[in-house]
Amino acid sequence: MTSPIIITGVGKRIGYALAKHFLAQGLSVIGTYRSHYPSIDELKTLGATLYPCDFYDDIQVQSLIDELAKLTQIRAIIHNASDWLPDPVLTKNAPSKSATFAPSEVLQRMMQVHVSVPYQLNLALEAQLRAGADGNIGASDIIHITDYVAEKGSQKHIAYAASKAALHNMTLSFAAKLAPEVKVNSIAPAMILFNAEDDIAYQQKTLAKALLPKEAGNEEIIDLVQYLLNSRYVTGRCHNVDGGRQLK
Repeated sequence: MTSPIIITGVGKRIGYALAKHFLAQGLSVIGTYRSHYPSIDELKTLGATLYPCDFYDDIQVQSLIDELAKLTQIRAIIHNASDWLPDPVLTKNAPSKSATFAPSEVLQRMMQVHVSVPYQLNLALEAQLRAGADGNIGASDIIHITDYVAEKGSQKHIAYAASKAALHNMTLSFAAKLAPEVKVNSIAPAMILFNAEDDIAYQQKTLAKALLPKEAGNEEIIDLVQYLLNSRYVTGRCHNVDGGRQLK
């Protein structure tokens, strides 16, 4: 049995695509999910080991860490789990009636899922990651899936953007801490896949933001993740997948 690749948030989109990619290679995949989709049953059938875990629940997070800490070796951790809460619209310094969370709650929740949980997992599983390298330089990996807005910011998702920027900063710290056995990199996607409910007007507006106006697709991320896993000399870097948005 090969050392497992851990992927958080495998229920849909990038996490789901990555899990299927590695399972098709005959690799051992451990995934986490918050909500149960039909994809979860499919991944289980394909051989993945899956753990339900709400990253907003500290007790569930600790139970997950305790379970994963039983592993003797880990090949890679891909921190893909994410949430996308908008900032509350404030009226006279108070959330509007339509706001689900107060500003402090939005920030706390974004930092919890994008920063606190990856931080805890990276620290708790250091020994298993080093063991997975089997004494070879750069043979184990941590990959943080951040976001294009970590550099650009966002007027409507300030807390989200800040938390993704913090996740990128952790890439730098953990790359230094875990070298030379473990490489740590981040991937910052912009628009990868449209949602089924995205109308034509929204799609056209989004595509126009990039020099390469197309829907990238999961394969762009899969190919980059595979490159990082195969590399033995790339660490502490952010790899943008944004179609050249910074030049528009």
